[in-house]
Amino acid sequence: MDLRLLSIATLLGILCFCSAQQEGSDCIKANAQSCGECIQVAEKCGWCTDTDFLKQGESKSARCDELQSLITKGCTKAKIENPRGSTSINKNKPVTNRKKDMAEKLKADQITQIQPQKITLNLRSGEAQTFKLKFKRAEDYPIDLYYLMDLSFSMKDDLENVKNLGTDLMREMKEVTSDFHIGFGSFVEKTVMPYISTTPARLLNPCTSTNNDTCTSPFSYKNVLKLTEDGEEFNSLVSKQQISGNLDSPEGGFDAIMQVAVCGEAIGWRNVTSLLVFSTDAGFHFAGDGKLGGIVLPNDGKCHLENNMYTMSHYYDYPSIAHLVQKLSDNNIQTIFAVTEEFQPVYKELKNLIPKSAVGTLSSNSSNVIKLIIDSYNSLSSEVILENGKLPEGVSITYKSICKNGWVGTGENGRKCSNISIGDEVSFEIAIKSEKCPPEGNSETITIKPLGFTENVEIVLNFICECECSKDGKPLSEMCHNGNGTFECGACRCNEGRIGRLCECSTDEVRTDDLDANCRKDNGTDICSNNGDCVCGTCECKKRENPEERYSRKFCECDNFNCDRSNNKLCGGHGRCECRVCICDANYTGSACDCSLDTSTCLAANKQICNGRGTCECGVCKCTNPKFQGPTCEICPTCPGVYCVQCQAFETGEKKDTCKRDCSYFNLIRVKDRDKDANDCWFYYTYAVRNHTEREVYVVDTLECPAGPDIIPIVAGVVAGIVLIGLALLLIWKLLMIIHDRREFAKFEKEKMNAKWDTVRRITPAYCRITPTNVRSENNCSGCFLLFTLQISVPLKARGNSV
Repeated sequence: MDLRLLSIATLLGILCFCSAQQEGSDCIKANAQSCGECIQVAEKCGWCTDTDFLKQGESKSARCDELQSLITKGCTKAKIENPRGSTSINKNKPVTNRKKDMAEKLKADQITQIQPQKITLNLRSGEAQTFKLKFKRAEDYPIDLYYLMDLSFSMKDDLENVKNLGTDLMREMKEVTSDFHIGFGSFVEKTVMPYISTTPARLLNPCTSTNNDTCTSPFSYKNVLKLTEDGEEFNSLVSKQQISGNLDSPEGGFDAIMQVAVCGEAIGWRNVTSLLVFSTDAGFHFAGDGKLGGIVLPNDGKCHLENNMYTMSHYYDYPSIAHLVQKLSDNNIQTIFAVTEEFQPVYKELKNLIPKSAVGTLSSNSSNVIKLIIDSYNSLSSEVILENGKLPEGVSITYKSICKNGWVGTGENGRKCSNISIGDEVSFEIAIKSEKCPPEGNSETITIKPLGFTENVEIVLNFICECECSKDGKPLSEMCHNGNGTFECGACRCNEGRIGRLCECSTDEVRTDDLDANCRKDNGTDICSNNGDCVCGTCECKKRENPEERYSRKFCECDNFNCDRSNNKLCGGHGRCECRVCICDANYTGSACDCSLDTSTCLAANKQICNGRGTCECGVCKCTNPKFQGPTCEICPTCPGVYCVQCQAFETGEKKDTCKRDCSYFNLIRVKDRDKDANDCWFYYTYAVRNHTEREVYVVDTLECPAGPDIIPIVAGVVAGIVLIGLALLLIWKLLMIIHDRREFAKFEKEKMNAKWDTVRRITPAYCRITPTNVRSENNCSGCFLLFTLQISVPLKARGNSV
């Protein structure tokens, strides 16, 4: 099992190592020929501008590598070109702290809810630039509300309740804002078959067959009232509206929504919070349904109002949902769908497709429309969702929201914050990253804005596509082979048609036998030792996936990765590989630098190298005395044992009977002091060998024997423990007996009380004579008792009392 785990761990390590190598080689693999190309590969890539940096056999692209790798190769930090991106704020007007009851009223364009307003980012490829946006919902912010109503016949009773909507809604909205405008529009259906009846009579009055009601002619969309602050005018115009009719159940509401969204001037939209209330009791037609009426042209998303009537419904198809979403978003319109219970599921699905929209349940006669509008507005305004414009190719953006109560959102949730009250402040951290430069390197501008709000943040993107050093480049430089290139950033950028480190070759001359001959070592057959390419008669060595590994020299005959290894490490981890030979660090030697010259690992306990009985080779003791062994030559299996010393010195121990036979091979010398082992007593001795033959043992005369145990305290403790345990058991027994006696006494008292009650109940009636025989007879007495019970129970029931 352990072997399997070890194998898996090793494999994972190899995979991670290979992955790290692959990742680290991005700069080299890009084969960048200039500083500008290099810095566009990744943010970790730098370009060495040192003119003497390249070694023999290295191509220009070797100048492009990771920063640490360039430093390791000998390029100083001052010579490394590594431009970084930056962020600058151009417009930073603080958010408005406005109160509704302030005497001074601000115009909509004087209110700021998002900060900052303009930012410039300088983007380096692969490097993200992060900035922070602040949003604060302003109090008393102006509101425009346009009420778009379905006037098909089924909405007849709803129209009656909407006729006074203007003044009532004005009064309610005054609690929210002091600047409120309201407008009204209506819709029915496209004026072609099969959506309406096109017979002349039905065109004049589509309701002739319905209780003789008079209806107005069918129409697609009508702008009845431009946005106004006059609620009375709203009531007056709406009260003059008449119901119309159509044939099919879905209505043409999408046509109307499109015109309301794009006809801003006709509707009167201001640059404020814009609400569109869409009221209906039916479904909707969408793109493609127009084919039923022979209409195939897709909706063009433009305004086609003449005299406030939509005139192209017979010409253009219904808009698609995506088209509506785009136009509503472009014009910052938030939609409230006020629909009946029956169509709630349909419009809730539609709400999920239209950002910043809400669905409310409309009562059968629209009596709750004001409450619905107020609730929906509060729901929409309590949520802020950021959206950005179209991003340039290769540019990505990520969001992180820091919302109310410290809630943090990432991913798609990073775009929004919910449950925002008036005056609440939330923030967003936004990161923008570019993976490549645009074709021309020109600046781009994008916008970020909260959905449903008119304010936005303008972001200017500048792309870092060239190095600073390229500005000092010298065109047609003599350093680039008679002016065949521009010398910049320490290298030649060749003109078109020229190649080579110094632009010394034409592309037509790259592969010729004469040039190839200059790339063969000792007139051999291998071009560049099979480790490179011959370019303009000069070897350019191949690059390895691992940026630390490379070929070098004129014919690429050397490398720094094919040296001897120790413990699976190149040069044992204690040297560097140069042209397949290890150059060892200090204190190391050997072909793989695996031999340490440090003798600290050979020191014995007596501070002698190998205990004075061996030599230290590569940090390991080689014992010269065959009797000694171990890592520091301190172990002597044939030296006198403890028991031999004990028997000779004190005539005790395991060998006291065979001491003369087994332990006479050394001289025992007694001493008074210890320089320091045995049995129950401790004794101390040292062992020495004189002249390699005479063995001597020095033993301290006095044994150190541990004192015996003190018996009296032990016995006293045991006796005291037994007495205490006995007393404890006696007390427990006594407590249990008291509890038992009390329970028995209580039981006795209870039985005594029960005996008294039986005496009272068993009263013998006058007519039941109990003779001595009766008393002695249990059956007869029982019979008398039963007779008594029956005799007295009947009269009691007769008097209406309970027994």
